Amino acid sequence: MNTNKWMLGAALTLSLNSLPANAEQSSTDVDAKTVFMQHCASCHGAQRTGGIGPALLPENLSRLRKNKALDVIRNGRVATQMPAFSQQLDEAQIAALADLIYTPLANTPKWELPQIQASQKLFYQAGELGDKPVFDADLMNLFIVVELGDHHATLLDGDKFEPIHRFKTHFALHGGPKYSPDGRYVYFASRDGWISKFDIYNLKTVAEVRAGINTRNLAVSSDGRYAIAANYLPNNLVILDTADLSPIKVIDVVDQTGKHSRVSAVYNAPPRNSFVAALKDIKEVWEINYEDEPPAGFAGWEHNYNKESGDVVVPEPFPIRKIEVSTYLDDFFFNQDYSLLFGASREGEGVILSLDARREIGELDVPGMPHLGSGITWDYQGKEVMATPNLKSGTVSIIDMESWETIKHIKTKGPGFFMRSHEKTPYAWVDVFFGPNKDLMHVIDKSTLEIVKTLKPVPGKTAAHIEFTKDGRYALMSIWDVDGALIVYDAETLEEVKRLPMVKPSGKYNVFNKTTYSRGTSH
Repeated sequence: MNTNKWMLGAALTLSLNSLPANAEQSSTDVDAKTVFMQHCASCHGAQRTGGIGPALLPENLSRLRKNKALDVIRNGRVATQMPAFSQQLDEAQIAALADLIYTPLANTPKWELPQIQASQKLFYQAGELGDKPVFDADLMNLFIVVELGDHHATLLDGDKFEPIHRFKTHFALHGGPKYSPDGRYVYFASRDGWISKFDIYNLKTVAEVRAGINTRNLAVSSDGRYAIAANYLPNNLVILDTADLSPIKVIDVVDQTGKHSRVSAVYNAPPRNSFVAALKDIKEVWEINYEDEPPAGFAGWEHNYNKESGDVVVPEPFPIRKIEVSTYLDDFFFNQDYSLLFGASREGEGVILSLDARREIGELDVPGMPHLGSGITWDYQGKEVMATPNLKSGTVSIIDMESWETIKHIKTKGPGFFMRSHEKTPYAWVDVFFGPNKDLMHVIDKSTLEIVKTLKPVPGKTAAHIEFTKDGRYALMSIWDVDGALIVYDAETLEEVKRLPMVKPSGKYNVFNKTTYSRGTSH
């Protein structure tokens, strides 16, 4: 099937009436809807939900400022199929288009199972590709480096620090790639809902599917059989068969009153054989079990008993347990055995949930907006502690994992986004992602909880997202710029070892650290 035709057809079948009336006319009486249909709908969909090009909705454009959008409409976008319209449209039409794409739709768009199934693309059949790598390297010390600047990813040799292969990805990858348990496959999620499966051994993309319109992140089950996508639009979770990315189940996220919710995040909980999801608009946390048999001794799973007779029955596949919470959780962190969930809202409210008891059991002292999804743990003075950066304030919070008390707030030069360490290094690294000091990177001694060094690798350019080699000997840093770089540091001496030019490298993900759920990296 011609993929361009199916995407265009699927998009154009959606009603034009969902475009809000107030978006049809600009202040200069330009008919924005007509201009959009003439020049944009064939690629971006009649309802702006995406097609060949990305979705043009406020939710999907949250990282693109309006002045940047105007520039893209005028001059196009490098390394994409987006053309320049400066010769076809005048400034009033360009401004009207920008106003339109930043206007919410009147009705929530739908992307249901038939559309997901129609979007599936299988490039290679099972067994068609060989089971031996086509390159020579330590397969557990490989990195996937996401380069946002031109929508590519690089497979990097973690011993030689040399690129093995660079390949194109979908626009605006989001939430970090996830590996199969053996490290052979890596799965990507784009903000526009595209899920891709890449065979590292053969350096080939083997399957793709569009699981949503606005996707937050992706998780892969511990047995490698299932992937689950968390969606803002539509309000659902989509479970996929990792063999070919065919959709297995669409779970509408709605509470008992009929209120729907965006999904903030979803993660795998290995010891529990389940996925755990945080919800944006409902005060609940959902746990979705993916075992073949019902989990023994677990109460509270949906569909595991007859409400009228009380008889126990075999649950439907992927039964759900719902835990009520006192606030809306944007992100969370697990303890090492995944019995406890530490969650936080955008308002800085922190709660501790027992997943087994299915209730809140404590609070966290984490003012501001802790980025718990970037939290890490280590041993400090005979106890396990968690450390988390803060998206609003210049602090790193150190929390006792037994008492849940905050041991210390380490003052930094500004709000941070990513924090990383490794079991075999004495240091934890945290960036200063937001504000005037974005070009700094702090190094914290895990035994003293003090900043021992502040690096400034490229003045004026954002330094972010550390990741370690599998043995913890080297730390890799991103210079978050189109004219950027990947910088390798000796993790003991903190001296620079190598610098590789890259196009706005964001995250980098080590196969061993991710598949073994290292305490020093996000999961």
